[in-house]
Amino acid sequence: MFLKRLTFIVALVLLGSNCGSSNEDGVATPRLLRVDTTVAPVTDIVRQVVGDRVELVELIPAGVDSHTFEPSPSTAKALSRADVLFVAGLHLEDSTLEQGHANLPEPVVIPEAPEDGLGPGARGSEIIQLGDMTLAPSEYAFDATFPRSGGDANPHLWMDPPYAKRWSEIIRDVMARRDPNNAGYYAINQARFAGAIDQLDTAVATSINTIPAAKRKLLTYHDSFAYFARHYGMEVIGAVQPSDFSEPSPKDVRDLVAQVQATNVPAIFGSEVFPSRVLEEVGRSSGVRYVDKLRDDVLPGGPTDPGHTYVGLIVDNVRTIVSALGGDPSALGSVPTAKTWQA
Repeated sequence: MFLKRLTFIVALVLLGSNCGSSNEDGVATPRLLRVDTTVAPVTDIVRQVVGDRVELVELIPAGVDSHTFEPSPSTAKALSRADVLFVAGLHLEDSTLEQGHANLPEPVVIPEAPEDGLGPGARGSEIIQLGDMTLAPSEYAFDATFPRSGGDANPHLWMDPPYAKRWSEIIRDVMARRDPNNAGYYAINQARFAGAIDQLDTAVATSINTIPAAKRKLLTYHDSFAYFARHYGMEVIGAVQPSDFSEPSPKDVRDLVAQVQATNVPAIFGSEVFPSRVLEEVGRSSGVRYVDKLRDDVLPGGPTDPGHTYVGLIVDNVRTIVSALGGDPSALGSVPTAKTWQA
């Protein structure tokens, strides 16, 4: 009798550990799914879909270069508890993916595995490579920092808002499959986010079209505007950062100066997060304005600011670019930059 009673108690304990916590009436409530993300734009796009219905953990701290980020023991610990890991993909976060394979519970990699993935209540975890699920190889962009000879395409898809919208659809579908009880909530949130992206896309196109055609050219510290430029009809004329992420050589700098002078652009662009002495020198030597206010994987403002979102990031960047190149960014004023998800 004692042994049977002990077995029953152990079974209840195990059942409780699977079901989550209990509310004040003693009724078991399902635990929240644990979702890990990498760079801030991915985190925010996920947040706009999942709202407050998951436990969301951002693995790469703000201001850390995602290409060179080295996971810590705390990264491994977070991954060991995750149900889903969303990454930008296209080899942007290879070190984090290695940690994911080593620490996630029974990981299934999408799209390498069948896209139906794991269903509700599954014991395993999923690695969702958003970029790899969005672009066909024929659509990859290659450039100075990500040359075709290196084999890895430019991974900065999120800088092109329609791709961010597609990512939100993937996130919605993954979360609805893993958490069907909240599928309707995720669908509503994704629709709200998609509406904001549509407004953003229209306003960005309108703003860029006010730049004189001969000045729609970008020289930046890092090649993160490849898909953005392709979508909005701009030309990326160069980037300071070589493909091995080292400092450019004196010859590289001289070539950039000559290129700026030949194209007659009014401004070149650096990062607010990663200052570049090289671009300062290129600006001085070529006699053009150097604007160090762009971002690609750090959101503007602080966590409580309404513009501290993916949409806010794009609005902030485009306003900077358009103003510096002689255009009118006023169309961006109507774009809602605050969070779109429902509490």
